[in-house]
Amino acid sequence: MVKTTKKSPEELELEALAAAAEQQAAETVVETPAQESAEPATLAKAGKRSAKSLAEAEEKQAKEERKAHADDEKAADKPKPAVKPARSRLERRGKNFRKAAEQIDKTKAYSLTEALELATKTSPVKFDASVELHVNLNVDPKQADQNIRDNLVLPAGTGKTVRIAVFDDQKIEGADLSGVETILKDLEKGAINFDVLVSTPAQMPKLGKYARLLGPRGLMPNPKSGTVTGDLAKAVSEAKAGRVEYRVDSTGIVHVAFGKVSFGAKKLEDNARAVLTSIKGNKPASVKSNYVKAIHIATTMGPSIAIATSEI
Repeated sequence: MVKTTKKSPEELELEALAAAAEQQAAETVVETPAQESAEPATLAKAGKRSAKSLAEAEEKQAKEERKAHADDEKAADKPKPAVKPARSRLERRGKNFRKAAEQIDKTKAYSLTEALELATKTSPVKFDASVELHVNLNVDPKQADQNIRDNLVLPAGTGKTVRIAVFDDQKIEGADLSGVETILKDLEKGAINFDVLVSTPAQMPKLGKYARLLGPRGLMPNPKSGTVTGDLAKAVSEAKAGRVEYRVDSTGIVHVAFGKVSFGAKKLEDNARAVLTSIKGNKPASVKSNYVKAIHIATTMGPSIAIATSEI
């Protein structure tokens, strides 16, 4: 007779769990490699492109490359147009200008007398051209003491008919327009019927309203230019006689017209020397090196002529 041993509840529970696990393992079907390969290959995992999508993208890229290659071959077969060499600046100018420029040696710095004689001969226009002086100075216009500015009366005049307005109720001989109310009415309409405006210091506050109209045109009276003065008669006579004002520009160059071709070389030389003397007299004390870099003269629409800097 076999003697049985009574099992505890814990051992019975463990045996039951082990039996359940063995039964579940027996019911589970293990997939073979053949079964795994039978799954459709077109399905993609999350975040990845399918094989079909990748094939379509590769085909599209290959098509674009074939098209680009065909375009390159087509462009290579076309004959390239002949590129004309760029013309020089002189070649692009008019016939009369080129003819005048042939008489000037660009490698030479002329004396003032020679340059003015050339200028009167080489003017390419049919009208009475102005003659301009361009002086390149070794100054910095941003510095207050190097902002060159002055006015002077040319010995032979400017050759221009100047309309002068006097912003005062005085009747001044030689003035083309005068009277405070008359000029204010014109300015209110935006009409400017003068080339030079002269005023007394007492009347200047009335012009403040029109500074934006007169300032950009260089017509605002200014004590430095001699157009704000108590001696109106003198200011008018000087303006009629041929007073010019010059001022260095932002690049350090003075530009001033000092006469007409019809003046002849002698009168033009007198005017030019007066301007050069004025510029020399305004040399700032802070400029220690060469004051003048270059000097050129030119007629309206004409070629420029270099002048030796020793002339100033």
